[in-house]
Amino acid sequence: MTLIKTSYNRRSFLKTSTVAGGGFVLGFSWLVSCQPADTVKESIVKAMPKEWFDINAFLKIGDNGLVTIMSPNPEIGQNVKTAMPMIVAEELDVAWEDVVVEQAGLDSDNFTRQIAGGSGSIKAGWPGLRMAGATARRMLLEAAAKEWAVAVDELTTEAGMIYHKASGKEMGYGDIAAKANGITVPEEIALKDPKDFKIIGSDRKNVDGPKIVTGQPLYGMDIQEEGLKIAMIVHPPAFGMKLKSFDGDAIKNMPGISDVFAINTQPEGVKLQWSDQNNVYPELVAIVGETTWQVMKAKKALQVNWVPGSKAEGSADHEATLTKFMTQAAKEPARKDGNTEAAFATAAKVIERTYSAPFLAHNPMEPMNFYANVTADKAVLNGPVQTPIFARPTAAALLGMTEDQVSIGMTRMGGGFGRRLYGHFVMEAALISQKVKAPVKLVYTREDDMTQGTYRPAYKVTYRAALDADNNMTAFHVRGAGTHGSPIFADRFPAGTVDNYLAENHTKDSNISTGAWRAPKSNFIAGAEQCFLDEVAKEAGKDPIDFRLELFDRAVKKPVGEKNDYDAERYAGVLKLVKDKAGWIGPSSNGVYRGVSAYFCHSTYVAQVVDLVMDGNQPIVKKVHCAVDCGIVVNPLSAKNQIEGGIVDGIGHAMFSGLTFQDGKPDQENFDKYRLIRHSEAPLEIETYFVDNGIDPTGLGEPSLPPIIAAVANAIAAATGERLYSQPFVANKQILG
Repeated sequence: MTLIKTSYNRRSFLKTSTVAGGGFVLGFSWLVSCQPADTVKESIVKAMPKEWFDINAFLKIGDNGLVTIMSPNPEIGQNVKTAMPMIVAEELDVAWEDVVVEQAGLDSDNFTRQIAGGSGSIKAGWPGLRMAGATARRMLLEAAAKEWAVAVDELTTEAGMIYHKASGKEMGYGDIAAKANGITVPEEIALKDPKDFKIIGSDRKNVDGPKIVTGQPLYGMDIQEEGLKIAMIVHPPAFGMKLKSFDGDAIKNMPGISDVFAINTQPEGVKLQWSDQNNVYPELVAIVGETTWQVMKAKKALQVNWVPGSKAEGSADHEATLTKFMTQAAKEPARKDGNTEAAFATAAKVIERTYSAPFLAHNPMEPMNFYANVTADKAVLNGPVQTPIFARPTAAALLGMTEDQVSIGMTRMGGGFGRRLYGHFVMEAALISQKVKAPVKLVYTREDDMTQGTYRPAYKVTYRAALDADNNMTAFHVRGAGTHGSPIFADRFPAGTVDNYLAENHTKDSNISTGAWRAPKSNFIAGAEQCFLDEVAKEAGKDPIDFRLELFDRAVKKPVGEKNDYDAERYAGVLKLVKDKAGWIGPSSNGVYRGVSAYFCHSTYVAQVVDLVMDGNQPIVKKVHCAVDCGIVVNPLSAKNQIEGGIVDGIGHAMFSGLTFQDGKPDQENFDKYRLIRHSEAPLEIETYFVDNGIDPTGLGEPSLPPIIAAVANAIAAATGERLYSQPFVANKQILG
């Protein structure tokens, strides 16, 4: 049992209120521990049945014992809409089948961090969600104790029932909910010991599952209403171009077309949020009509004149710049331990390798879309966006409104992966609706999305390692470069494991827009780092797992530096676990070739072993063994799904995907040229092993993707004897012809 002081942040999470229906409401500001929430506004109470009521950002208990929990975070498939209410329900000690989950809209008065990104929802929400459930349970107990004139310590709860075993009395939460609202919030509250969890740690199916499989409306594309118009945009065909003119009259007479006009999502004087600043196409042509097909036909017929605005970049130009950086020392090192120059000069052996990866599109399966209905005094916006809290201030500024006049609802998303962190499409929908004075649903074609930008940056990195005569690594040097930022994390492993260490960063500016892509930077650097360490281990004559464990042992016993941002024991722990579970005896065994990789990101440690066979020149991933240390696993079923999804995603993009450019124009505009993994190319089997250490949960949506790239590449090297240095492996190198 853990005791926590609610006085420290009680006002951040908790308040009681009497509402129609007589139920008990425990309000809490999700995901914060020190920021107070405002007083409940009666205006946000919605009409509901008498048994219970609906107030945004509140845990609601009806007089029938039903519990409703509003889920405030955007749902992009990471299953927080199930996991977050599970945390509250656990501490409340209510039966999961009596919980109703509803998606909340943007409400910055009561919620914070209404973001889907950085694998941070559960990690950030854990203490507050537990406190909300535990405090509600305590107040119900105190109300029952008063009702029965017994000591509160004599009462117990289970599955939404309160028991007084000495007298045999019992009652449901709904029977006492109305009387709990007068109870003072306790100064101190006890949280459950994790060993007593009944809901947390158990498999719970997606609360939206039945709606998903039966096709009920959940997604932005599902939005329909009377008078709704369809809108599409036309942006420049190449980076470096801008709008000059267009002939709107030529398409206005086409069936169903009602308007054609230009919009600017970044007019002078509008303050931009970070999520707006990567949009290189603010000046667009909008087409509005009755149906998607009619607007698409008009879009193809529209004649637009574009003019150069800045230099048009091609892939060859970009590659040349990144390659040049690999020969240049940075002005200031990102980190320097010891004397790497001297260590390399006296080394018995030096290993040097360079790795690269291209731009990648996000390609969420649900097309980019958003709903907007802007009138003179308010803007109602609704759709799939990962950052509604940042979209609202920009939308208000663009529309000439206050933030109180802008509401943003959140639909479930058919994929995000970072693409929907950037809300330019929200602004486009809002401006179009304001112009036509009607509700609109903006819809992107696949080509619109794939050529708009916001790509995973292109990266290149060079590693050097020095070995002494005894094959001990004495120096390590990494120099990285990328579009709009280096991929290097200077204080991550193997920093802290070697006396002489140097990390250097270079950045290439570009008018090709980039943004966060699942596991930003880690999605490249983990693969490069872990492939390189395999090569160093081979040159040193050591088993690749044993070599890594030697480094971690040094970081545990005698770490170099004080800024190392990982726990070496936990890092080594997942390697040892996967070694044991996979039965690792080396890179090959009985015709099965194996590759290993381990990486730390989003506060989580992941190690993987890939079992691979060759069918001619085609690698077949038979099995992936994956060990994960993410602290307490809230919902194992969902957690495994996330791990498996990250693994498949990582393999597919590393093997097949990439964007190239000619004179600023993307060569790939749709899936006929942009290759994704196919069902038959996914691993035949994935086994996931979670470390049970009782630590508070950390990130899970992204950490399994980065290491799988190297695990596959290392297995291919074991099978073929050939190393892969440039992604995508299939297009650029030896395998699959």
